Amino acid sequence: MDLGLEDLETGLLDAEKGIERSESAHSGKHLRVPLLKQRRNTTSQLAIVGSNVCPVESLDYEIIENDTFKQDWRSRKRVQIFQYVFLKWTLALLIGLCTGFVGFFNNIAVENIAGFKLLLTNNLMLQQNAAAAGSGIPEVKAYLNGVDAHSILAPSTLFVKIFGSIGGVSAGFVLGKEGPMVHTGACIASLLGQGGSRKYNLTWRWLRYFKNDRDRRDLITCGAAAGVAAAFRAPVGGVLFALEEAASWWRSALLWRTFFTTAIVAVVLRTLIDFCRSGKCGLFGRGGLIMFDVSSSHVSYSLRDLVPVLILGVIGGIFGSLFNRLLDKLLRTYSIINEKGPVFKILLTCAISLLTSCCAYGLPWLASCTPCPESLKEPCPTVGRSGNFKSFNCPPGHYNGLASLFLNTNDDAIRNLLSSTLHEYTIPTILTFFVSIYTLGLLTYGVALPSGLFIPVILAGASYGRLVGRAIGSSLPDLDPGLFALLGAASFLGGTMRMTVSVCVILLELTNNLYMLPLLMLVLLISKTVADVFNRGVYDQIVKMKGLPFLEDHAEPYMRQLAASDVVSGPLMGFSGIEKVGNVVHTLRATGHNGFPVVDEPPLSEVPKLCGLVLRAHLVVLLKGKMFTEGSRSVGMEEFGRRFGASDFAKAGLGKGLRIEDVELSDKEMEMYVDLHPITNSSPYTVVETMSLAKAAMLFRQLGLRHLCVMPKTPGGAPIVGILTRHDFMPEHIIGLYPHLRPHK
Repeated sequence: MDLGLEDLETGLLDAEKGIERSESAHSGKHLRVPLLKQRRNTTSQLAIVGSNVCPVESLDYEIIENDTFKQDWRSRKRVQIFQYVFLKWTLALLIGLCTGFVGFFNNIAVENIAGFKLLLTNNLMLQQNAAAAGSGIPEVKAYLNGVDAHSILAPSTLFVKIFGSIGGVSAGFVLGKEGPMVHTGACIASLLGQGGSRKYNLTWRWLRYFKNDRDRRDLITCGAAAGVAAAFRAPVGGVLFALEEAASWWRSALLWRTFFTTAIVAVVLRTLIDFCRSGKCGLFGRGGLIMFDVSSSHVSYSLRDLVPVLILGVIGGIFGSLFNRLLDKLLRTYSIINEKGPVFKILLTCAISLLTSCCAYGLPWLASCTPCPESLKEPCPTVGRSGNFKSFNCPPGHYNGLASLFLNTNDDAIRNLLSSTLHEYTIPTILTFFVSIYTLGLLTYGVALPSGLFIPVILAGASYGRLVGRAIGSSLPDLDPGLFALLGAASFLGGTMRMTVSVCVILLELTNNLYMLPLLMLVLLISKTVADVFNRGVYDQIVKMKGLPFLEDHAEPYMRQLAASDVVSGPLMGFSGIEKVGNVVHTLRATGHNGFPVVDEPPLSEVPKLCGLVLRAHLVVLLKGKMFTEGSRSVGMEEFGRRFGASDFAKAGLGKGLRIEDVELSDKEMEMYVDLHPITNSSPYTVVETMSLAKAAMLFRQLGLRHLCVMPKTPGGAPIVGILTRHDFMPEHIIGLYPHLRPHK
């Protein structure tokens, strides 16, 4: 039974703010390195240059197979193994339920707050009265890549995401709730996976099995998928989003658990939506799981219909790459403003809010009134909040097309653009709306609001898609403007997000039109290919902009010119298997390392031998327990087990573990010895020093490692050359060591 790899991981990382390389190495001075000879390559004097890429920790996805873990696993009974598996599926169920309820709560709040606001405005117009912080997806993506950025999944972050998203969408900003919902689902999963929050005294001891990075990573992946499923009511699309965009590591068991979670979300939403159809939820309750149903549209296309599809794909790729380029420059400008303090953040948000209101309520005054079409099934002009025909300032029997798009919720505006009526909106109306949404979508993302990009991108893409449909007119009668709008939305999504499979399935689940599948696939592939010529996807750009050390799924070409030992930083700090307490304390206080090799030499072994790797956090717990000996004596597992259990070394919530500053030792205790063998990972991943750096990088990412030991090619010297961490694979570090190399653009 392959359950041991998923059981209790004893990883516990220290939450200091620093990189995994000691600054003492920069000065070239050696701290005491017991029983290890120093090995340096020809670039040792440059070893630290460029290594300080980002002051964040990495996550311990690897199972720490030390003697404590092995003893704990051997002692487990079948009922405890069953309890672990049962609890993991139960948590997947709870993640789906909680995320589904949060998504439903968001929908109710947005529809009612925004709906009543727009309804009041519409009534005032009819009465001729006068009317007047990122999505979180890049952070979740980085976390699932192994980056432990500070507080990105904290309870306070969850609270801000939920209510900030509701406020932002309801206020009429050009943003979506799907990005914050992904972050919300991940926060819920993290909170459940770590057994609650010790900071807020909300902990559950029966969830102690999941106090490790590997299990928490699986649950957060489920949470991210559940967030997409809740935002778009697209359970299969949520699974594919997690697979294609969010997760860096996948396996079949995780696929089933994620699918189960999103299915629960769909069931919860369907049940609650059916409940709301009776009018018990205010203005919410329209429709079902399908948000933008275009299944009634006639879909029949031939070879000549592929020409406008190709055009839309190219347009989407160009507009998408331009959007990413402008957004990158804009976010860098916003960061300068936001760094000046909260007052400037609020002023920036207020300025964008004022601009959005001016566009929504000012531009329709410039639009002409259009006579209501004949033989309509719905009232014209629209009575109530939602609808295609807003009267605004028009006489009876007429409607204002631009007001019908602006004075609606974003979801209703998308429904209007996807409608099948050919001449419902004039070309100037659609063009004005496209330019406004494109600009406002750029300006809004990055202000101090939880905001998603999917909805603004769909709105802008549907606008120019409908423009192409209007321009072609009756020359291609098989595809109506609503279907062109759908293809335009797909092309813009492909050009900005660079996702294909997940976006395709999400759009199919949103629109309930399977006949459009071939055209959607084609337009997504074309737009992504065109956009990739100019720049990277929007979330990849934001991850890089934030300085997060994200490991790509491919190795850069220049890495093939280097060996693993070429980027090892020195000097190497390590311990003997039975080490003096003072040496351990001194090394921990003087360095920022989080992993140390443990080497035995005579008389502990016949020849120098690498026992394994020990984590800083485990050392701090061991020192705090003060299990010391007077002489250099080994401690058996039976004696060690009476003082410590595997749970003592489990990961603390949100990385808030013990620090070396929390350990107080007397002078006598500093002269005593401590046995490190019970907490040493005796089977760390290793590579030979001559291995290609590109090959080592792929191994590091695919296995989700935090430390990778570099071993000597020839025996006889020190048993270990050095340790590679995430920062050693960053382009900044490598180019700092070898300036003649050029990264791939």
